[in-house]
Amino acid sequence: MNRQALVFTGPRRVEVVDEALDAPGPGQVLVRASVSAISAGTELLAFRGQIPPELPLDDTLGAMAGRTFAFPFRFGYASVGQVIEAGAGAEAWQGRQVFAFHPHASAFAVPAQDLVAVPGDLPAERAVLLAAMETAVNLVLDGQPLVGERVVVVGQGMVGLLTTALLARFPLERLQAIEAVPLRAEAARALGAEVVAAGEAREADLVYELSGDPAALDLALAAAGREGRVIVGSWYGAKRAAVDLGGGFHRGRVTIRSSQVSRIAPALSARWDRARRFAAAWRALAALDARPLVSHRFPFAQAQQAYQLLDRAPDRALQVLLLH
Repeated sequence: MNRQALVFTGPRRVEVVDEALDAPGPGQVLVRASVSAISAGTELLAFRGQIPPELPLDDTLGAMAGRTFAFPFRFGYASVGQVIEAGAGAEAWQGRQVFAFHPHASAFAVPAQDLVAVPGDLPAERAVLLAAMETAVNLVLDGQPLVGERVVVVGQGMVGLLTTALLARFPLERLQAIEAVPLRAEAARALGAEVVAAGEAREADLVYELSGDPAALDLALAAAGREGRVIVGSWYGAKRAAVDLGGGFHRGRVTIRSSQVSRIAPALSARWDRARRFAAAWRALAALDARPLVSHRFPFAQAQQAYQLLDRAPDRALQVLLLH
């Protein structure tokens, strides 16, 4: 069969190409995509050409293993669709709705073991947020919020909003969000956070830096109290962070820790694996009304316009979806 696939062809340029797709081999399935989600963090860095070209796309994901960010490349990691054909040994997947960490395409053949079954009747537009919610779950696991703590989340993009949604369920003393974009700030309030200006957040026990802006790391450090923990979930790509590690950081013994979804913290790995983390993410999505978080839907053929919106007018968008 034929399919359409998205290719990043150069800085700020994507193209949708038509190409032939082979039938699935043994252990593989053919998925017809219904929707895929654009990551306004990593994918926007890729779109702008702000990721070192020699860096691997993601060797932990089979569809991108062994490839780099050198143009042209295919990217994306949140697609939902239906299995329309199953190869030998994968017949149990026939007809199922699935999530795949696969570059944007209208159809794809992948090993069945790379798929995640969508539970129950979860709508596709909510299921496609699995990658972002899995990241949010991992951020909470790494931050280990405690009863009565003061928590600040810097940045309310999709990962920031989903992290805020999870933290709002904890018995915290306070949950504050720092976000200058009114659309995102209002979404954070609706999820249960107090939105404050950068200088108003102080003496937090736990701070998440999720803005994607290197300058925001200073805000996160300034918000942390003595012995505070700063969890950096942002990926800055090729951008460098000029960080003030002076008296407040040094004398306050503040901890900075990176959190990245590709790995589970060693301290948890005896009990936690990806299957358990997926289960936690699915439960969180089932309990969340995600409709207010989806701001735009574009036909797949208009992918260039979708990325341009995120690039040029990020204050107008939350989650942007591509419809196949």
